[in-house]
Amino acid sequence: MLAWQVHENGEPSEVMRLQEVERPTPGDGQVLLRVRAANINFPDVLMCRGHYQVRPPLPFTPGVEICGETEDGRRVIANPALPYGGFAEYAVADAAALLPAPDALDDAEAAALHIGYQTGWFGLHRRAGLEAGETLLVHAAAGGVGSAAVQLGKAAGARVIGVVGGADKAAVARELGCDVVVDRRAEDVVAAVKEATGGRGADVIYDPVGGDAYTQSTKVVAFEGRIVVVGFASGAIPSPGLNHALVKNYSILGLHWGLYHTKNPKLVQHCHEQLTDLAARGAIKPLVSERVPLAGAAAAVQRVGDGVTTGRVAVVPALENGAAA
Repeated sequence: MLAWQVHENGEPSEVMRLQEVERPTPGDGQVLLRVRAANINFPDVLMCRGHYQVRPPLPFTPGVEICGETEDGRRVIANPALPYGGFAEYAVADAAALLPAPDALDDAEAAALHIGYQTGWFGLHRRAGLEAGETLLVHAAAGGVGSAAVQLGKAAGARVIGVVGGADKAAVARELGCDVVVDRRAEDVVAAVKEATGGRGADVIYDPVGGDAYTQSTKVVAFEGRIVVVGFASGAIPSPGLNHALVKNYSILGLHWGLYHTKNPKLVQHCHEQLTDLAARGAIKPLVSERVPLAGAAAAVQRVGDGVTTGRVAVVPALENGAAA
């Protein structure tokens, strides 16, 4: 089979190589899946660079989120068991963790429903307790993680403010349903959010960026507000001033979604049921901005790493020369 492999750490476009390799052999409790679509996530970039908390042995195939097909023809959503990731024609995954792919979504959309939407659901509902009528601020609102949070926030009845970088991404955020869009490249984020909230600030802030975005969050969080720390796409990990959290009376909440697989896997299944229902009702639909053939995976992973994409980019092995199969 064909698979992308990383033999040394570095930028994805430089270290990912498309090679002919043997199909992986499932271990105990694992299944072999034909990859129908693999969604590109920022952790794929970090793993190529050697900067992720999980460091699979070299060589490895990146791709942590797929829509696959079992040997008996079922469409499923899975997190491949590294080092046999999803940017390949076949991958392996833990049988107990397979989730049914929603009928309402195509393969690329189904592949994109899992990590970003589960993270959003756990962050907004399990951790922050978002309520209808509250104001939700989402950083990087046009990105893969942010776009999921925007849709989930709207589905929960929140007023959503999206912060983006650039006019093109601002247009995407509006299409996603943001009530207010702030272009950080053209506006003062703090002033714009305070104006949009009448000086009150946002009740819940969803931050997959870190760095300056986190600093801005502390300045616009409302009384009894909650800042959900999801990741550090900016590359800068902030050092919170806990005296500031005390004086302004807000909460800082960390979210490591992957822990729920071992700490409380039933919640992951419950979340998937909620997401499937929302998808069936049309309340959420992953924004897949690009579908690329397997041969285009390395360049696509690099674009995600460079921060120039919107929504999700999916690798679809059945595509030929960029045309739909």
